[in-house]
Amino acid sequence: MFQEVLSNILKFYDYVLQRTDARVRDYPLMQSPILMTFILLGYVFFVLYVGPRYMANRKPFHLNTAMIVYNFSMVAFNAYIVYEFLMSGWGTTYTWRCDLCDTSSSPEALRMVRAAWLFYFSKYIELLDTAFFVLRKKHSQVTFLHIVHHSVLPWTWWWGITLTPAGGMGSFHAVVNACVHVIMYTYYGLAAAGPRFQKYLWWKKYMTAIQLIQFVLVTGHISQYYFMEKCEYQVPIFIHLILIYGTFFFILFSNFWIQAYIKGKRLPVSTEDKPKQNGITTVIEPVVVANGKHLENGTVHNTNGFAHNGKVKEV
Repeated sequence: MFQEVLSNILKFYDYVLQRTDARVRDYPLMQSPILMTFILLGYVFFVLYVGPRYMANRKPFHLNTAMIVYNFSMVAFNAYIVYEFLMSGWGTTYTWRCDLCDTSSSPEALRMVRAAWLFYFSKYIELLDTAFFVLRKKHSQVTFLHIVHHSVLPWTWWWGITLTPAGGMGSFHAVVNACVHVIMYTYYGLAAAGPRFQKYLWWKKYMTAIQLIQFVLVTGHISQYYFMEKCEYQVPIFIHLILIYGTFFFILFSNFWIQAYIKGKRLPVSTEDKPKQNGITTVIEPVVVANGKHLENGTVHNTNGFAHNGKVKEV
């Protein structure tokens, strides 16, 4: 029984390697799924075990400068990815409907292959989001969904650009996601810059709405496939996966919107690592963190007071 299962796995592995698009085979991390699988397993092991144990008896690291550089670098990187997607098809020749996989070696197709790989590679850089949480001992922000999202997305995208690295139907969600990340990392960079930039973050309450719009666009675009008389997309399983992905996260974010902004509910207040400076106490308000995760963060200004167990007491 075990030998049969192992034999089927090896046959599938050989099939994938044979189907790997020659145009993307020489890019880093694209030779086989083994290396990227070990990287992502190492990420999960660090987040759940190594990182918390290392920080158990240590004070949180102050990484504001590193976070500012990182966040604004991600703004520039995602903006560049968006530009490449637009120039390689989405802003030039794509119909925004049944755009099949382009298997040619035209300059535009090769540019799309490169843009798709850049988007895929950006997901490995985004693993630093969680590393910053762990090193700053923001354990409440390292949720199950956060870990799953950061580990599963790069893994699934490897298969996507291995088999269909160029084309419209399978890359629209990447374009939208990169656009959203330009906005989100701008917010994170300003937030990391300190209290003096709080006045520029009045739009944080619209972050959830931006996420909802993202999933509506992705789901709406991919749903066209089911209503077209003829759309011979080469790997239809990716169509189904994108639809499931968009629908699932739309439901998740809609529930957050209802709980936070309609019913006025908030998650339990966390007292972990609340920095206090000049009468400013960090408490919990909902914001969006990297890759669509909603967590708690914010500031409350207290005069002549201090915070204890999440409650403000007058002195």
